[in-house]
Amino acid sequence: MGIRKYMMLGVVALASVSAFGLSAKAEDTTITVWSLDKDIQPTPNLVKEFNALNNGIKVEYREIQFDDVVSEAMRAYSTGQAPDIIAVDNPEHALFSSHGAFLDLTDMISKSTVIKPSNYFPGPLKSVMWKDKYYGVPKATNTIALYYNKDMFKAAGLDPNKPPQTWDELVTDAKKLTDPAKNVYGLTFSAKANEEGTFQFLPWAQMGGATYDHINTDGAVKALTIWKEIMDAKLASPDTLTRGQWDATATFNAGNAAMAISGPWELDRMLKDAKFDWGVALLPVPQEGAERSSAMGDFNWAIFANSKHPAEAFKVLEYFVSQDDKMFKNFGQLPARSDITIPATGVALKDAALQVFIEQLKYAKPRGPSPNWPKISKAIQDAIQAALTGQMSPKDALDQAADKIKAVEG
Repeated sequence: MGIRKYMMLGVVALASVSAFGLSAKAEDTTITVWSLDKDIQPTPNLVKEFNALNNGIKVEYREIQFDDVVSEAMRAYSTGQAPDIIAVDNPEHALFSSHGAFLDLTDMISKSTVIKPSNYFPGPLKSVMWKDKYYGVPKATNTIALYYNKDMFKAAGLDPNKPPQTWDELVTDAKKLTDPAKNVYGLTFSAKANEEGTFQFLPWAQMGGATYDHINTDGAVKALTIWKEIMDAKLASPDTLTRGQWDATATFNAGNAAMAISGPWELDRMLKDAKFDWGVALLPVPQEGAERSSAMGDFNWAIFANSKHPAEAFKVLEYFVSQDDKMFKNFGQLPARSDITIPATGVALKDAALQVFIEQLKYAKPRGPSPNWPKISKAIQDAIQAALTGQMSPKDALDQAADKIKAVEG
C-alpha cells in the first residue's frame, strides 16, 4: 500500500478485539497485536493462521487507524496498556525506539533462525535500527519509480524503450512531451505540503548528496531548482503543489501526463484505467553513474518494552516473518526482503514493472531515522513550497530548512 493510502483525516477508531482472539485457554499466553490491517490485509489473516497452530500462545488482534497512532500508542505505553506488538509507519519507528518504548531485539534476532538481517533490503532494515541496535522487524515496503507513456514517447519522436536516465534528460523529454493544446503535461508528481511531498523530494535530495540532517547540499539545491524549472515551464500541472500521489497518478492514467513518479500501489489501477502502452523505469539520477536513491514506505513490527511476554511476542513475530513469501501473492504487498522472489502474475506489464520496483528497492532509503521526523519533514515541505511558489530561491529555502532541522536535532 502506498503512503497516500494511509494519509487520511479522522479520529483514531479502535476496532473491537476479533472473535478469534477470544478462544484462548486459561493456560495460554495471550499476545496482543495492533496494526492498520483490515480483514483483506495480512495481519488479521496471519493471526488466524497463528492461532490455528494451538501452540500455547494466543493472539488478540486490534485494528487501528492511521491518524494519532503515535499519540495513542505512546499513551498506552505510558499507562501500561500498550499491546505486545504494534505495526508503525517506518519514519515513526525512531521516535519510539529513542524513548525506550520499543524492546531491543538485537539479541533475540542474533539467535533467530527465521529473522535474518542479511535477508532485508538496506533501507527497510535501517528504519528499525537505533544506535546500531534492532528495535523491530520490517513488515513490508514500497518505493517510487518513473512511469512513462510509451505511445506518447513514440508520437513525440522519442524512443519508447529509452526513458530518461538523468535529470537533464527528464526535463528535455518533458518539454518534448508537453502539449498544452491537448492538455498534456510532460510529468506529474506530488509536491504537496505534507509527508507525500517529502516522500517524493527526499530521493532527489539524497541523489544530490544530501541527508535529512544536511538537506542543503549543492546537489539538493540543484534538485529543487529543477523542480522549480518544471513548474515554471508548466511541464507539470500547477496543482502539483496541492495534489497527493494518488490524484497525480490519475492524471497519467487519464492520458493528461506523459510521465509520472509514483509507486507499485498504482499497478492494478493503472492496468484498469490506462488505455495506452506504458512502462516503468528507475528514477533518473543527477548524471550518468551517480548514486541512486528512492523513497521508502510502509510499516515495521515492534514489541513494546513493557511487554510481559517478550519471548512469546518474538515467536509471533517470527511466525509473521516466516510468511513473508506469501505477502505479495495473497495481499499484493512487497516484502522488505531481497531473498524473496516475487511470483509472476502472468500480466506482462505488471511483471515487468514489478522487476523495476524491486530493483529500485535496492536504493530506497528511510526517512530519518530520527525521533524528530515530523518536524524535520515539515521543514522540508516548507522549503519545497517556498521555492516552487517563488517566495524564496531554492538555495535560501533549503538553507532555512537546514537551520530548522539543526535546531530540532540539537
